[in-house]
Amino acid sequence: MSRRRRREMEGIGLSFLDAIFCGFGAILLLFVIARGAEPQLVVRDAETLRAELKVLEEERAELDPRLRMLQAEFDARQAEIGSAERLVARYQDELTSIEGRQRAASDTAAVQNRIRDQLALAQQQLSEEMKRLLAQRREAPPERLVGGIPVDSEYIIFIIDTSGSMQSMAWPLMRRKVEETLRLYPEVKGIQVMNDEGGFMFSQYAGKWIPDSPARRRAIVERLQSWRPFSNSSPVEGIEAAIRVYYRSDRKISLYVFGDEFTGTSIDDVVRRVDRLNRADAAGNRRVRIHGVGFPTMFAPPAQSSYTGVRFATLMRELAQRNGGTFLGLNSAQQ
Repeated sequence: MSRRRRREMEGIGLSFLDAIFCGFGAILLLFVIARGAEPQLVVRDAETLRAELKVLEEERAELDPRLRMLQAEFDARQAEIGSAERLVARYQDELTSIEGRQRAASDTAAVQNRIRDQLALAQQQLSEEMKRLLAQRREAPPERLVGGIPVDSEYIIFIIDTSGSMQSMAWPLMRRKVEETLRLYPEVKGIQVMNDEGGFMFSQYAGKWIPDSPARRRAIVERLQSWRPFSNSSPVEGIEAAIRVYYRSDRKISLYVFGDEFTGTSIDDVVRRVDRLNRADAAGNRRVRIHGVGFPTMFAPPAQSSYTGVRFATLMRELAQRNGGTFLGLNSAQQ
């Protein structure tokens, strides 16, 4: 190759390298410039973020009171909802109670109708029983009667119905009748007071006789003011207990039954049981007389419950007739 040709080739190579280095230098320069500007950009970004955070904090400060107000409103609404639920539950209970009373009223009407029918039948039977008793009644000698009651006994026992109906409607009158009965017997060998369940008024005299004296009589009447033992409104237990405990063949005993109801199941069964307990002697006389005093508390309005009062009268008339006594039916519980 000629010297001129070689010289031209060397010129081209140097120019190319110059261009390459110049371009590379330009890139380096741009890189250095960019690196120098980066911290300023970072500083500006941090300031922007702090400004935005401050704005957000201000917005939060404004929103906090609103949030508390909304929470208070929410709590108030929850309380109102709870109150409304309790009110609904109460109304539901009242509705259930009203429905129950309505059903009970319907059942009560049916029961009252049955009681009226039974009362009519019992009154009819009582009328027939009264006719039979009047026809068969054996009168005691006139000289031994006071107000129609034989007073030849040496011992007297009171069987008193202490049920709620007697306590609330006939108690003062019952106390007067006890005093009147005691006055029929100026002097006896012994007294006893039991309730219709067979319980004793004075437990220290259970199974024994209370000695007769004016002081003891006053103590009996005074004790009646507060005597409130349980009662099932039936004199049967007291009658049977008195006969079992105090019956003796050598004692003349009068048993006075004060009451207003018989709630037992069978009058005939009671009569047979008393016949076996209160045995008669060879002449047909029984040592224990049984008297009865009926208080008409069951006939006070409303009279749907008078059925048990009718049964008490029927029972005591039969027991008095069979056991040498007298039954007195009072016209009013207040007389």
